[in-house]
Parts: sequence; structure tokens; C-alpha cells
Amino acid sequence: MRAVLRNVGHVTICQVVGNLEFLTVDELRAVLDDLVAVPRLVLDLSGVAFVDSSGIGALIGALRRSRETGSAVAVCSPRPSVNRVLDLVGLDRLVPVVANVEQALAALAAPTGLRAAS
Repeated sequence: MRAVLRNVGHVTICQVVGNLEFLTVDELRAVLDDLVAVPRLVLDLSGVAFVDSSGIGALIGALRRSRETGSAVAVCSPRPSVNRVLDLVGLDRLVPVVANVEQALAALAAPTGLRAAS
């Protein structure tokens, strides 16, 4: 698992590449812990082919911590198999989950789209 970071305006985009699973969850947590206080964050999951319960737990934990710090977060580009898991756990109740980076940037720019309803 690796993360590629870039900035678009005032938004940090973190593209996650690799599986989010028991074997890589510590790396994922370290990356996400460093990004918890980023004011606007897009998690691009286009490079994730598989996610297990450990990966979901790390994602949800980081997203909750980000919300607690007032950060706005959106998740984008999950592959169909990953999107099914995100749907099952209701991740879209925590943050917007959208099809691509452009939609994620738009969600973070919209005053009512900063965070999903609690």
C-alpha cells in the first residue's frame, strides 16, 4: 500500500494504491493520521482493488477524527468491488462518496456538501 499526495488549490488529494487489508492497515493508518487535520481532503480510492474489515476500520476511524477536527473529506473513485463494501458499511453517511476527483472537489466546494449528515 502506498499513498500519492498532491494539492489542487486548497484541497489535498490522497490517492491510495494497493489493498487495504490486515497486512497494510498500519501503513494506511500512518498516512491517514498525518492527514487528519488537513482542512479539505479527497481520498481517491481508484488504486484500491480490495478492502477488508481492517481497512474499513482504519478508513472510518480516520474519517471520524477528521470530522472532529473540522476537516472536510470526500471519498472518490472506488472500484465496483470496493464501492459495494463502502455501501454495505454506510460510509456515505459519514462523508460524500462520489465517482471521480472532479465530483469530490465539487462536493468539498459546495457549502452544503462539506460533510454528510450525521
